[in-house]
Amino acid sequence: MIDNATTPDAGAAKTRDEWFAAIEEIGEDLGYFEPLGRDHSAVFHDDGPVLLVSFETVAQVRGAREGQMPWGVTLARNFGWSALTILAEGDTWYRDPAVYGYFDRLVDDAFFEDFDRVVFYGAGMGGYAAAAYSVTAPGSTVIVVQPVATLDPRIAEWDKRFASHRRLNFTDRYGYAPDMIEGAGEVFVIYDPEETFDAMHAGLFTRSFVNKLPCRNLGGEIEGALTQLNVLPEMITAAQDERLTPETFWKLYRARRNHPPYLRRLLARLDSEERPLLAALLCRNIAGRMSAPAFERRLADLIDALRSQGIELPDTRVAQATAG
Repeated sequence: MIDNATTPDAGAAKTRDEWFAAIEEIGEDLGYFEPLGRDHSAVFHDDGPVLLVSFETVAQVRGAREGQMPWGVTLARNFGWSALTILAEGDTWYRDPAVYGYFDRLVDDAFFEDFDRVVFYGAGMGGYAAAAYSVTAPGSTVIVVQPVATLDPRIAEWDKRFASHRRLNFTDRYGYAPDMIEGAGEVFVIYDPEETFDAMHAGLFTRSFVNKLPCRNLGGEIEGALTQLNVLPEMITAAQDERLTPETFWKLYRARRNHPPYLRRLLARLDSEERPLLAALLCRNIAGRMSAPAFERRLADLIDALRSQGIELPDTRVAQATAG
């Protein structure tokens, strides 16, 4: 492991060029840093017999990541893993011959064969790439959050969110992500089934070895929510330890019951569906388990409204079974 005291501080960089210079120096200390054409680069952290391959954007790393370091590298360093992070500048979808060539070289060099286990991870655009490039490491575990299958309009003309990106070529090498996972081991697809386009893309990944993990009421920012809940790091750790199953995920995902943003979305959904009794039961459940003044106030209002209709809340034990 590298000594943090002597590691250049990417978080201290102010400009893009300063940040890249710091990341390049850090990458060379950790393993290597390699530009991949104009819009991509690879950071490799060499440490341990398990490898996390992640796909991130420069904007994500500089804007949200602690210390302005790639999330995959930070996570790997905490657990003694190796890490390979592919960075993109902008919405490239990693559709670049320079990236194809880089993964080709990894295959030619039998790079992935040096590791006992390999996990590919990405979200959104990165989820597309993690699935697409996982073909280079047969048997790897693939974890993707809100993945896009393709932006080829012949297949996904219904997805209007990324119309300006359809000029990119999704029909050449590493193109159609659902086909590229055929050699993978276990694949885990995380999405909110009520986000229509996300659910439609998730449907294109249906295979016997694909585990669909529908997470209702997380909306369009699932990666952030799962990171806050510590579900995502725990999930990747479980994959690296060869103990990740859908059951493992659902146990971890119970943490949402104490996550205020999720609970607020759930309450908003019940309100939109005009289900005041269920909303009251939810608020009572939350107020009974957590310090939640806003939910307590909402509960009082709901009780008053229900009583005006001659409705009383059921016994607490029934309410807990309903809300849980």
